[in-house]
Amino acid sequence: MKLYFTPGACSLCPHIVLHEAGLAAETVKVDLKTHRLPDGSDYYAVNPRGYVPLLELDDGQRLTENAAIVQYLAEQAGGSGLLPPAGTLARTRVQEWLAFIGTELHKNYSPLFNPAMPEAAKALFKAKLIDRFTWVDQQLAGKPYLMGEDFTVADAYLFVVTGWAGFVGVDLAGLQTLAAHRARVAERPAVQAALRAEA
Repeated sequence: MKLYFTPGACSLCPHIVLHEAGLAAETVKVDLKTHRLPDGSDYYAVNPRGYVPLLELDDGQRLTENAAIVQYLAEQAGGSGLLPPAGTLARTRVQEWLAFIGTELHKNYSPLFNPAMPEAAKALFKAKLIDRFTWVDQQLAGKPYLMGEDFTVADAYLFVVTGWAGFVGVDLAGLQTLAAHRARVAERPAVQAALRAEA
């Protein structure tokens, strides 16, 4: 397999899951400013939408979107515990978390990374993010991970999006349970390996 990534972008999530699952994959760094690959070729030829992550399978098929990629990777690593069994409510709960993180957290950051976005508009998105993160903080009360005792692909995604807060001025300082979750995930060897790999 081949994972196309940009350091610090949301592609860190499947990068973490690859390490957690013990799966081998080549990684290809994408420059999202120029949309060029290390060999000088155009990333748009790989992914016409131009963003990361993209996972290329051994047979050449390509997957995009974090939620789809991390579930696929977890399925390839049966018994990893990264994703509950299909057909269970627990599986649906992880999918629910992936959808929430992708739509309510991840996407609300997009305007904050846009230099053309007026400051007044950015303030609205920051307030929305703080509201959503406050809710997540409450859901984490009394448990180490989103699903309780078990680290899942959703925890990897939450770790990545909470990491962006300081870069865009979203103050999460008062959310101690969320901060403890982030610190706990950061200590995992697979997470440290993915972070080192992305330098």
